Amino acid sequence: LLLQTWTNGINEANKMALLAWEKETGIELVQINGQRRYGGPPPGWVGGPPPASTEVYIARLPQDIYEDTLIPLFGSVGRLYEFRLMMTFSGLNRGFAYARYASRQDARSAIATFHRFQLRHGCAIIVCWSTQKRELLLNGLGASMSQQELEDTLHRVTEGICSVTLHASPSQKQAKLAVLKYRSHEAAALAKKALMEGNLRLGEAKMRVEWLDPKLKQKLQLCEEEPPSSWVQGDESPAVPLPLSLQTVLDCLNTLCWKHHLRTPLITTKCVQVNPNGWQRFWYQVAIPGSHVLISGFMWISPDRQGQSEHEKAKVLAALHMLRVLAESL
Repeated sequence: LLLQTWTNGINEANKMALLAWEKETGIELVQINGQRRYGGPPPGWVGGPPPASTEVYIARLPQDIYEDTLIPLFGSVGRLYEFRLMMTFSGLNRGFAYARYASRQDARSAIATFHRFQLRHGCAIIVCWSTQKRELLLNGLGASMSQQELEDTLHRVTEGICSVTLHASPSQKQAKLAVLKYRSHEAAALAKKALMEGNLRLGEAKMRVEWLDPKLKQKLQLCEEEPPSSWVQGDESPAVPLPLSLQTVLDCLNTLCWKHHLRTPLITTKCVQVNPNGWQRFWYQVAIPGSHVLISGFMWISPDRQGQSEHEKAKVLAALHMLRVLAESL
């Protein structure tokens, strides 16, 4: 009770002014998971959302300032589609916000007008293009960490995840790290907050989460350019023998899914690289509609010599991977 009284008493005058402004304007603010949002879309909006390139990042805000000051200010240079203010548990803002405009020109005007703007005497704010980062780095994973175990945990504690890629750690022996990609910057930011505040553990390892550094991303991609040595045959690129037909593997996979009341899996493959010897590197994803089961990754496929296309071979391997995952989990 004392803690609640102390929390409510912080910045009370500005909080009351915000409530009065909401009542007067009819504007509705919704607070979810550490951020308070206006719009997305705002009242009267017609059509789909504007592109991601219309969002600006606002930093160095005084922590006792709220939307009754910020929304009219940033709305004065263009039409706002959405305004998100990051909040603390005590009801102060976290010092930064995001404003998404109806057009890129409006966003450019906001940057030109308000970057280094003196919101108060001696308090110049920063306004710049939002980077729209969507990828997180999860470090400190044990070498025995499986893709399925990690995906199950992440689907349970975060939302909007698109893919999970496990890598051997470049700096630590017997350790792994994971790259998590989310559907939007907002989803990634909320996931980062949830993972950090939850002190998430898997096994004995305490995971660390941060934004994925572009240099590390490039390094990991370069490491993937060469396949595992166990796949290399002579001077050739990696080959995987495929004695099974696609239909045979799909029949087995579908039978297992039906047996456990799961829907028919959807398999997606895409060729992302071809080397001079004709070997193809595929990205693949297998999803089961209506469930959280999702696997994805990369594989190398040999040139066709037996009448089976490279896409068919990739789908066989992807289906076999899903069969293994389901067999272990079910």
